[in-house]
Amino acid sequence: LQKTLILLQVTLSVVVGKTLMTLFPNAMKRYILKMGEKSRMNKNPKFSYENWGPTFFSFKYLLFVLKVKWKRLEDEAFEGHPAPNTPVVTLSGEVRHLLDFMEDNRPLILNFGSCT
Repeated sequence: LQKTLILLQVTLSVVVGKTLMTLFPNAMKRYILKMGEKSRMNKNPKFSYENWGPTFFSFKYLLFVLKVKWKRLEDEAFEGHPAPNTPVVTLSGEVRHLLDFMEDNRPLILNFGSCT
Protein backbone atom coordinates (compact mmCIF):
# COMPACT_ATOMS: atom_id res chain seq x y z
CA LEU A 1 0.00 0.00 0.00
CA GLN A 2 2.85 2.40 0.86
CA LYS A 3 4.56 1.77 -2.49
CA THR A 4 1.30 2.45 -4.33
CA LEU A 5 0.80 5.75 -2.48
CA ILE A 6 4.39 6.77 -3.24
CA LEU A 7 3.89 5.83 -6.91
CA LEU A 8 0.78 8.02 -7.08
CA GLN A 9 2.44 10.94 -5.27
CA VAL A 10 5.61 10.91 -7.38
CA THR A 11 3.73 10.37 -10.64
CA LEU A 12 1.38 13.27 -9.88
CA SER A 13 4.35 15.45 -8.97
CA VAL A 14 6.14 14.61 -12.22
CA VAL A 15 3.02 15.19 -14.35
CA VAL A 16 2.34 18.55 -12.70
CA GLY A 17 6.03 19.53 -12.91
CA LYS A 18 6.30 18.57 -16.58
CA THR A 19 3.09 20.45 -17.38
CA LEU A 20 4.32 23.56 -15.58
CA MET A 21 7.70 23.31 -17.35
CA THR A 22 5.87 23.26 -20.67
CA LEU A 23 3.45 26.10 -19.86
CA PHE A 24 5.79 28.33 -17.83
CA PRO A 25 9.39 27.45 -18.74
CA ASN A 26 11.00 30.62 -17.35
CA ALA A 27 9.16 30.47 -14.03
CA MET A 28 10.03 26.78 -13.60
CA LYS A 29 13.66 27.48 -14.48
CA ARG A 30 13.77 30.11 -11.69
CA TYR A 31 12.10 27.65 -9.29
CA ILE A 32 14.52 24.82 -10.14
CA LEU A 33 17.51 27.18 -9.83
CA LYS A 34 16.22 28.25 -6.41
CA MET A 35 16.11 24.57 -5.39
CA GLY A 36 19.67 24.26 -6.72
CA GLU A 37 20.75 27.10 -4.43
CA LYS A 38 19.44 25.22 -1.39
CA SER A 39 21.43 22.12 -2.32
CA ARG A 40 24.40 24.23 -3.47
CA MET A 41 24.54 22.33 -6.77
CA ASN A 42 24.71 25.62 -8.66
CA LYS A 43 28.02 26.56 -6.97
CA ASN A 44 29.97 24.41 -9.43
CA PRO A 45 30.66 26.59 -12.51
CA LYS A 46 31.07 23.49 -14.72
CA PHE A 47 27.61 22.25 -13.78
CA SER A 48 25.15 24.62 -15.45
CA TYR A 49 21.35 24.52 -15.45
CA GLU A 50 21.39 23.28 -19.04
CA ASN A 51 23.17 20.13 -17.81
CA TRP A 52 20.64 19.14 -15.16
CA GLY A 53 17.54 21.38 -15.34
CA PRO A 54 15.83 19.67 -18.28
CA THR A 55 16.15 16.27 -16.56
CA PHE A 56 13.67 17.34 -13.86
CA PHE A 57 10.28 15.67 -14.30
CA SER A 58 11.56 13.27 -17.01
CA PHE A 59 10.76 9.54 -17.04
CA LYS A 60 14.28 8.76 -15.76
CA TYR A 61 13.69 11.26 -12.95
CA LEU A 62 10.43 9.50 -12.07
CA LEU A 63 12.11 6.09 -11.95
CA PHE A 64 15.02 7.39 -9.86
CA VAL A 65 12.79 9.11 -7.29
CA LEU A 66 10.58 6.01 -7.01
CA LYS A 67 13.62 3.78 -6.49
CA VAL A 68 15.00 6.03 -3.74
CA LYS A 69 11.66 6.47 -1.95
CA TRP A 70 10.84 2.75 -2.11
CA LYS A 71 14.30 1.87 -0.80
CA ARG A 72 13.86 4.29 2.11
CA LEU A 73 10.73 2.41 3.18
CA GLU A 74 13.08 -0.35 4.36
CA ASP A 75 15.39 2.00 6.30
CA GLU A 76 13.60 2.78 9.52
CA ALA A 77 15.54 3.54 12.66
CA PHE A 78 13.98 3.73 16.09
CA GLU A 79 15.65 4.70 19.35
CA GLY A 80 16.55 1.63 21.39
CA HIS A 81 16.16 -0.75 18.44
CA PRO A 82 18.85 -2.25 16.19
CA ALA A 83 20.17 -0.03 13.41
CA PRO A 84 19.00 -0.79 9.86
CA ASN A 85 21.55 -2.70 7.81
CA THR A 86 21.67 -0.12 5.03
CA PRO A 87 23.68 -0.86 1.87
CA VAL A 88 26.74 1.37 1.39
CA VAL A 89 29.32 1.64 -1.38
CA THR A 90 33.03 1.58 -0.59
CA LEU A 91 35.50 3.89 -2.31
CA SER A 92 36.45 0.99 -4.56
CA GLY A 93 32.81 0.65 -5.68
CA GLU A 94 32.03 -2.53 -3.73
CA VAL A 95 28.51 -2.74 -2.27
CA ARG A 96 28.56 -3.74 1.40
CA HIS A 97 26.14 -3.35 4.29
CA LEU A 98 26.61 -0.98 7.18
CA LEU A 99 26.68 -3.67 9.84
CA ASP A 100 29.45 -5.52 7.94
CA PHE A 101 31.81 -2.98 9.50
CA MET A 102 30.96 -3.95 13.10
CA GLU A 103 33.77 -5.61 15.02
CA ASP A 104 33.05 -7.69 18.13
CA ASN A 105 31.35 -5.61 20.78
CA ARG A 106 32.89 -2.30 19.70
CA PRO A 107 30.59 0.61 18.79
CA LEU A 108 30.40 1.58 15.14
CA ILE A 109 30.89 5.31 14.65
CA LEU A 110 29.67 6.98 11.47
CA ASN A 111 31.28 10.28 10.59
CA PHE A 112 29.68 12.29 7.78
CA GLY A 113 31.36 15.25 6.21
CA SER A 114 32.21 16.90 2.97
CA CYS A 115 35.05 18.79 1.40
CA THR A 116 34.85 21.42 -1.27
